[in-house]
Amino acid sequence: MEITLVPISAQQFPSWRKQCYAEYAADLIAAGEAPPVADQHAADSLERAFPIGAPTADNAVFNLVHDTHDRVGYLWIGRDTSGDPTAWWVWDILVEPEYRGKGYGRAAIRLAEGHARGEGARSLGLSVFGHNGAARALYESLGFETTTVKMRKQL
Repeated sequence: MEITLVPISAQQFPSWRKQCYAEYAADLIAAGEAPPVADQHAADSLERAFPIGAPTADNAVFNLVHDTHDRVGYLWIGRDTSGDPTAWWVWDILVEPEYRGKGYGRAAIRLAEGHARGEGARSLGLSVFGHNGAARALYESLGFETTTVKMRKQL
């Protein structure tokens, strides 16, 4: 599946941030956080990553663009928070629902790996919510290994 990473423009950033916030808050709620806590968690995360209100070299945001479908999703990638400059992280990746299951996610992760390598990365990490089995299967098929597991039981 041929896609390219196209940096989002300054004009696109506010709407991307709004979409990213909504998607992250919804995932946090699905994972068990109370809605007000999830809203604050999502807002704080984006504020820490983008304090100047725009992407940077350490936190880049790209549209996933296919020549026949235009934008099929987005990728947010940057340095992780460990302080190791060679450790990078996929902070968020989204393939729009109508394009899922067509290889765009796999292609996007391959592009993310290439981008990170180009920035000097020797590792690339990500998190996946437990309720997202399709994403977890994709990441495992691409060689990602589980490093931590959080579990919860409803009582």
